[in-house]
Order: sequence, then C-alpha cells, then structure tokens
Amino acid sequence: MAQVIVNGIVSAALIAPPAVAFSMLFGILRFPNFAIGGYITVGVFAAYAMNVPLALPFWVAALGATLAGAVIVWISDQIIFRPMRTSAPVTLLVVSIALTFVLEHSVRLIFGPDVKGFNLPLERPITLGQIHITRSQIHLIGTALFIIVFTHLLLTRTRTGRAMRAMADNPELAEVRGIRSTLIRVVATLYCGALLGLSGVSAGFDLAIEPLLGWSLTIPIIAAAILGGIGSVYGAMLGAVLVGLAEEFSTLILPSSYKIAVGFGIIAMLLLLRPQGLLGQPEIKK
Repeated sequence: MAQVIVNGIVSAALIAPPAVAFSMLFGILRFPNFAIGGYITVGVFAAYAMNVPLALPFWVAALGATLAGAVIVWISDQIIFRPMRTSAPVTLLVVSIALTFVLEHSVRLIFGPDVKGFNLPLERPITLGQIHITRSQIHLIGTALFIIVFTHLLLTRTRTGRAMRAMADNPELAEVRGIRSTLIRVVATLYCGALLGLSGVSAGFDLAIEPLLGWSLTIPIIAAAILGGIGSVYGAMLGAVLVGLAEEFSTLILPSSYKIAVGFGIIAMLLLLRPQGLLGQPEIKK
C-alpha cells in the first residue's frame, strides 16, 4: 500500500505542472488547448537532442527544453490561435488537436519512431522498508513542488500574476481597468510553454521517450484540470494529486494498462455530477 501511495505521488508530480499550464491557458485564452501533448513532446525531444546527440550536460538540456516549450507555445498562439480569437471554443479545440498531431508527427519524422532515453548514469533505487523510489523520481517530485510554489508566488505576489488572475476572471473588466491584455497573453503563453517544456523533461525521466509520450499524458492532465475546476490553477494542483493516486490505486484491482481509463472515468463522472469541478465556480446563465 505504501508503495502505491508513493507511485501515486510520483504520478501527481508528473501531471501537476502541465495541468497548471493547461488551466492557465484556458483561463487566459478562453478555450481548452488540447495541443499540450504536442508541446510536451517537443520539450522532451528538445532535451534529448541537446543531451544525447549534442552531448550537453543534462541541466543545459533541461533549460533548452524549457525555452523550446515557451517558444513553440508562443509561436503557435501567434500564428494559429490569435487570428482565430473570435472563433467558437470548439473550433479552437479541434484546431489544437490537429496541431498536436502535426507536432508529434514532425518529431517522428525528425527523430524516428524508436524509443529513446537521456544520457544519464544508471542508478539503484533507494529502498526504505517496502518502498522503492529512484533519485530521478525524487527530482521529479522536487521539481513539481518548486513549480507549484513559484506559480503561487507569481500569481499572488507580483503585478503580472495579479493581472493574469484578473484576465482569467473577467477579461473585459481587466481591459477597462488598464491591464494590457495583449502583453498578459504573451507572458502567460510563454510561462505556460516553459512549464510544458519542463514537463517533457520530467516525463522523460519517468517514462520512455517516444513521439506519443505527450499524447499518453493528455487524458490524465485534462482529467486533473476538470476534476479541480478547469481554469483554476489551485484546482489543477489538487486534481493532479487525486488523479495520480486514483490511477495507482486502480492497479490494485485492474491491469496497469487500464490506468488511462481512470482518467476517462473521472472526466465522465465530473461532467455528470459536478461540471464546474471541485474548486471551480458554477456558470451563471442569464
């Protein structure tokens, strides 16, 4: 049981940063951007390219992946989504799904379909009684905690963060109060892109590096965001913990290959019972 809880915490640490990015993008841009899987894939392969073919230190590769994620999210928003701002959210959602396929198949074309890994030294897992955990997983958890604390401080202690929250709550009122909406959208997309690029590095730690890596994480990420309340950053954090634990506890009664079905189940139940999520606000219909 203790090992299952540890595995659930590791899964939550893997899901939480991209779920936060997904919720922030939804709050600022007002549509569910399903291209998060493609962005994560770009991040992990950017890190791989710098760490293995270019033989750069891993920390340099991680920084490069963070930058690559920020750039690809910003460019896709400027070229693809910005001209379609007035389109219906469902149209943008479909376009974002198409973008995911374009990004993933572009990566497949460049790097091939084979499974890859970072150039890191082999390590033995740390054993504490019946609990086994690797140093990479500890780093993954530490990175997720740092991102959560940094994001909290950004949103609550800085003028830019408060402007982001105002834009997410009421973009029209925020503009009337003098908030530069265009600049805030740029900052938000760059920050969320950096989170998604770094999430790719974390995923490469714990999972095999292959072109469909990001897509395999998309359902748990969206499930976490919906469970916590889509658009709520703190809800995404809570949702990631609950989804991660639920996935791992499901392995006690189901084969591990069915873990993704847990995400689908959570989405279906929330949409039926509490569409606004645990920390979300119900929509007021006029």
